[in-house]
Formats: sequence, C-alpha cells, structure tokens
Amino acid sequence: MALTGVKVIEFAGLAPGPFAGLILADNGASVIRVDKPSSSPTPINNDLLCRNKRSVAINPKVPSGLQVLKKMIASADVLIDPFRPGVMERLGLGPEVFLGGNGLTGLNEKLIYARMVGFPRTGPQRAMAGHDINYLALSGILSMLPGTPDRPGFPINLLADFAGGGMSCALGIILALLDRGRTGKGQVVDADMVSGARYVSSFPLIDKQQATPRSFGGKRGHNLLDGGSPFYNVYPCKDGGHVSIGCLEPQFFRIFIDLFDQSLPEEFKRQFGWKPTPETQFTLDEWARLREYIEKGFMTRSRDEWGKIFHETDACVVPILTPKEAGTLLGSQIPLPHPAISGSNEVDTSQISLRPGKHTSEILREYGLSEKECKTLLQDGAIAKL
Repeated sequence: MALTGVKVIEFAGLAPGPFAGLILADNGASVIRVDKPSSSPTPINNDLLCRNKRSVAINPKVPSGLQVLKKMIASADVLIDPFRPGVMERLGLGPEVFLGGNGLTGLNEKLIYARMVGFPRTGPQRAMAGHDINYLALSGILSMLPGTPDRPGFPINLLADFAGGGMSCALGIILALLDRGRTGKGQVVDADMVSGARYVSSFPLIDKQQATPRSFGGKRGHNLLDGGSPFYNVYPCKDGGHVSIGCLEPQFFRIFIDLFDQSLPEEFKRQFGWKPTPETQFTLDEWARLREYIEKGFMTRSRDEWGKIFHETDACVVPILTPKEAGTLLGSQIPLPHPAISGSNEVDTSQISLRPGKHTSEILREYGLSEKECKTLLQDGAIAKL
C-alpha cells in the first residue's frame, strides 16, 4: 500500500484529527493513537474512526511519560496534533522540539508535524472553542447554504470537520511526505477548518463574487443550487420517501420533463391543466408553477416506482436512500476507503472501536522499554495498569 512503513503518532481527538489518521491508516500507515490513561476499566471512547490503529494510553504531563512520548515521536514520520494552539508547546511537545530551529537541533528533523485547529491560527478567534457550525459561519459558506427564508441550514458536521478539516489535513501530510522525499526535511502542516471549508468551497465562493443571476448571485433560496430552481431539488413521494432531481443541463431537463409527464396519471394532468415544455427550464417567471407541477406530480407514485422509471436514464433523478439501503447497494454498511488504488490491499473494516490503552504494553516493548521502566511509568502515574 502507498503508505506502508510510514509511522504516525495521532493524539486522540474528535472528528477531523481521527479522520486524517484513518485516511493514513487505510492506505497502509502504522498509526498509534495516544490516549489519556484512565483509572476506569472501560473508559468512554466515542472515536469511531479507529480501524487499523493501535492505542497507547500515556500521560505527557508526567515527566517519565513525556520522555516516552518524545522517544516515540523522535522515530515517527508523522505527528497529528488535534489540540488548540499552544497545548502541545505547553506539554513540551511543540514543533521546535522535533524540527529544531533558531540554531537548535531537533529530535526528529524529518518529522511531518500536522496541526489541526478550528479557527485560523493568526485570527482573533484562534483560542476560542468551536465546532463545525461555527467554522462554517466564519468561512462565509453557511450564509449560502439552503434552508428556510429566515435562516440557512447546515450539513451536519461534514463540510468543516471532515472535508475542510480531516481530509485537507491528510492531503497536507501526504504532500509534505512527498516533499520530504525531495528535500529530506520535515515540516509543519497547518490545517484549520475555516480555511479548509473555504478551499473546498472555492467554486461557489468565487462564483458569488461574480454575482451571476443563474448561480449564487441572489438571496438564499433563489439560486440554481440552493433550492431556488425546481429542477435541482428534493421532492417527497406518495409513500413518504424522497427523490433527488438535478437535471441542470437542458438536454437532461428535456429527458426528465418528457419522461415525467409520460408517467403522470391522465387525471392529474387534466386537473393541473398546464404542461411544461423544455423551454420552461430557464423561464424564471414559470418556476413557481413548474415547482408545483413537479412537487404534486412526484406525489402520485412511490419513491421506488419513480426510481424504476428513471433508472438508467439521463434525467438525473435518483431515489434518496437510507444509510442502510445505501450500504446494501454498495456492498458495505461501513464506508470503504476511497479513492480505490489498484494494487492496494483490501482494508479490514470490522474494527469500529478501540479501547484506549489497549496496546500500551505491546507498544512500550516495541520501543525497547524494559519491565523495570514500565513499572516506573506505572508508579509515576504516566500509564494505567497494564
């Protein structure tokens, strides 16, 4: 696999950090998650992004624990720091310790030190707490998302946490590893979710500056892709299911409207008393009537009936599946690594939980610690009972 042999130390965090580590692990990297020791035999752990990872529970605030972590990081290729700015520095594990600088030699000058934060490190919000919805708010993206006339909606925590956060961070790590192959030097990868969300949203943000009338120029709910157009939307069906429609191009809209009209009951067409033509698509004055026609028309059949009607056509109409239905269709209830790379090994997706500290003893021995040293760590409170 592409990252076989790459050693990653991932400090435990939520969502974006673990997702960055997951991407690396899915592509062959050896990922060790650093958890906090706990006196509880079953510590709470809500990290679901832990397949192909191992866990060591060790306290960096204890001097002996800090020394072990330094030793581990000194031989690693990648470090993932999910904390607020300054946390790792206060622990004595900041970038300068490993990469050096100001005339000082670092412990591991080939290290890729990846820092994942919410707000830009140079902004006034850098030390604030926040979550996906807050990062989207500051990015300018949230104001453009579909919703009701009085407020925008938000796509759970996908856009900032995972697309702009974890995936962008993983990309930065891989780019830095490639660059290290050329220069022989490590570097800091700085990823923040506000900037990452903006970057993956480059198209709508740039288009917004153009203020084009058929795209994102108007107020929310009146544009091509934010629910304003009748032919790029979601509609309920007779059975309570839903379909998605996205026939933006005229040739696709023509196929949709012809097949849709053919599939409507004659009684419905007589009662509605109006039939759209392909030219109706960009006649803005007709959008309200077109929307009503499509909305009421989809209510004449079930979701699966419409799915069969439009199956293998270019009408751009697809039933909205539940997570379970989508998993059945795609052959796995757990999302598989993507993109698929020929020659890569198949990933075991059965591991969906990882008890903090599960591999502490195993990992400490891999790094050459003796029984005596492990006992000292335990007595110091640097690790929990093995």
